Amino acid sequence: MLLYHGSNIEVSSPQILESDRRLDFGKGFYLTSSYEQAKRWAELTVKRRGSGKESVSVFEFDESSASDLNILHFTQAQKEWLEYVAMNRKNQTIPDDNYDIVIGPVANDRTMPVISLYFAEIYNIEETIKRLMPQKLCDQYTFRTEKAIKKLNFLEVK
Repeated sequence: MLLYHGSNIEVSSPQILESDRRLDFGKGFYLTSSYEQAKRWAELTVKRRGSGKESVSVFEFDESSASDLNILHFTQAQKEWLEYVAMNRKNQTIPDDNYDIVIGPVANDRTMPVISLYFAEIYNIEETIKRLMPQKLCDQYTFRTEKAIKKLNFLEVK
């Protein structure tokens, strides 16, 4: 399968960078199966950083080669996904969080108002999920270990 990484620079050798940013699935190298999502992220990154050029790095990921990896896969916005995202966004320790790859919906600009109301305890989990379900959420693949990153094969930059 093809996976895409949007940035303001070409990324041919992915790395897990230490960051204080609180991301959905914690630290790792983030990709998506949606070229359009990666392109939007590249555009946003150029605007936010004020430098570089929109770059979508394309990788091949052979899922059959990942049988030796510990993978957590959320198929949709659900209670467990929301709790996992909330803990990562709040920088809380997640017990037994030793996954090589985490896959699931991305909490993006359209979903953050709903998720923010959950964080503020205005919505409970059930109401939050109900409001997220009609939205077409793109996926994200977070490669969180070097072992996982080695399963990616760089193809090109668009």
